[in-house]
Amino acid sequence: MLQKAESQSLGAPSNEGLASGARRRAALWTVGLAAFLCITVALCMGIGPVSIAPSTVLGIIGHSLGLPVEQTWTDSERSIVWEMRVPRVLLGLAVGAGLAICGAALQGMVRNILADPYILGISGGASTGAAASILFGFAAGAGQYALPLSAFVGALGASLLVFFLARANGQVTSIRLLLAGIAVGYALSAATSFLIFASDNAEGSRSVMFWLLGSLALARWDAFLVLVLAVALTSTALLVLWSRRLDALSIGDETARALGVPPVAARVQLLTVVSLCTGAVVAAAGAVGFVGLVVPHLGRRLVGAAHGRLIPVVALLGAILLIWADAGARVLMQPRELPIGIITALVGAPFLLILIRRMYARTL
Repeated sequence: MLQKAESQSLGAPSNEGLASGARRRAALWTVGLAAFLCITVALCMGIGPVSIAPSTVLGIIGHSLGLPVEQTWTDSERSIVWEMRVPRVLLGLAVGAGLAICGAALQGMVRNILADPYILGISGGASTGAAASILFGFAAGAGQYALPLSAFVGALGASLLVFFLARANGQVTSIRLLLAGIAVGYALSAATSFLIFASDNAEGSRSVMFWLLGSLALARWDAFLVLVLAVALTSTALLVLWSRRLDALSIGDETARALGVPPVAARVQLLTVVSLCTGAVVAAAGAVGFVGLVVPHLGRRLVGAAHGRLIPVVALLGAILLIWADAGARVLMQPRELPIGIITALVGAPFLLILIRRMYARTL
């Protein structure tokens, strides 16, 4: 006891000191990543088959927003930047952030470090809806919004089905969510494959396969882009607001109850937000893999596991990763464009292998 008191009097770190240091570190990472995201946006808007200098990009954006900027660019450069690349980068920001925060929330909610937004079958539902739209004209009356609308309806239907299957005796547990999501995901994957097989439209089948690997090529200045941005921002704010519930669930249901957090109600609320956010971003960009799995682990290494600090950091990391992945997809095989899911898989798969190796090392 005397030694403990003496060590404390000599300045040994207390819990409050450690928490204060963690908050400062998280604040520094958040500010640094936000600054790097701004640099990423400016640089990636100039990357593509036609390279445009960052100063020209910023000038075009300022001029388009009504700022007094002297015009030093051509009309074609303005069209490329403002009409094509700005919406594409904004969509990449929303999709990357949305997938990353949903992955972080799911890993805490179901207490499984290998959980990601697609484990609940939401991606499978979106893929089935998209295939039905491309191959058989489902929701053709919606015009240019037919594809994203069909994908979102499919994602929402898959979410409701998973929730219905996971709910038993008024309880929604982590293991039921995982098992129901895996089962629904496999069933919907089979349904998508059947739609491709049943169609005699070779070009449509190719379009479905490209969409299944993810792409930001559909980004346009329209209401759907605004909707996806709003959903990603609102979901981030809600998950930060509910971060204490996530922290409690990540420890265990008994601990959550002791802390005054009802596990079932909290899990239903979080699942609703995650499902809507995942459905929106998948409907906009297709099935972009590994972002929701890999980025939360990187965020925890930077700022720890407390979700109040983790969610903003993973949102920034996910946005940065997807914007750069899309820039690479545009230029690596010019003039053809790679599906963005190939880039994220090439980055995420080695990271996952390293994670598994470290997990195995800890068990020895």
